[in-house]
Amino acid sequence: MTRPTSRTLSLLTPSGHLTLGNLLGALRPMAARAADVGADAFYGVSDLHALTTPHDPVALRERSTELATLLLAAGLDRATLFRQSRVPAHRSLAYLLECTAHTGELSRMIQFREKVRSGSEGSARVSLFTYPVLMAADILLYRPAAVPVGDDQRQHVELARDLAQRFNHAYGPVFTVPELVTPPLGARVMDLAEPTRKMSKSAGAAGSIYLLDSPDLVRRKIARAVTDSDTGTGAVRADRNAKPGVTNLLEILEACGGSAAGVSTYGALKKNVTEAVVAVLEPVRRRYAELTADPAHVTAVFADGEARCRALTEPVLAAAEAAVGL
Repeated sequence: MTRPTSRTLSLLTPSGHLTLGNLLGALRPMAARAADVGADAFYGVSDLHALTTPHDPVALRERSTELATLLLAAGLDRATLFRQSRVPAHRSLAYLLECTAHTGELSRMIQFREKVRSGSEGSARVSLFTYPVLMAADILLYRPAAVPVGDDQRQHVELARDLAQRFNHAYGPVFTVPELVTPPLGARVMDLAEPTRKMSKSAGAAGSIYLLDSPDLVRRKIARAVTDSDTGTGAVRADRNAKPGVTNLLEILEACGGSAAGVSTYGALKKNVTEAVVAVLEPVRRRYAELTADPAHVTAVFADGEARCRALTEPVLAAAEAAVGL
């Protein structure tokens, strides 16, 4: 079961529109990993995960297509790209792992506990309860030696490790038990209107800059960004506790390659941030427009990636099925 130590996997759910935070904090690091010599990167659109909450089928297809196109527009063309739903082993292995998982450990998963606290457990879909097992299947099918994971996903990777060990102990050595690796922190982009929370993909979020926002819209959103009432010398400084809005603007500016040198007013800061953000988004928006004019290219890239994923995952699923007696 020896596999490339450089194999990496990341999936993004089409639950909304990708933001500047997604670009700086996720897509750029993903592109960098895919460009490493000897890298074997698999990046997917996790459309099955989008079914865990109420959704509109037409909107889901549109968001999935938009996300797939943006992955290419953002420079992830060196990776193997795929739609999760078009690699059947993801669903099939998830069921085998559900037969290995325990209800107690799933009830401790963060998203389900949040539903319980909000009083909506009774209306939550069963798939929301079990989707961490699907995430485990997503990982274990590709047998990576290590999984880069942030704190918000650590619990899910730990579950994947637990299920792999439990399955291997019960039925034989089928899965590689991945190690958790903490990657270098990407840019931490917060909401412009509520700078104590992360920028959201949700439609209509006033403080989110979306990758396909026009320069004029970016300018208006940054102009309305929350700062504070400090007007004295040294007002433009980073202090996440005392000045979260200003700190967020400074971090966005730095992540986009701009500079706050000599900036002493919030107006000047917002001007610099706007110019830097527009410059970063421009090539993504331009490439997206080119790709939407040639949708067959996007379809072909993902079809090739999905064929490779099927060839890679079907033997793993077959081994798991044989191990359990199917």
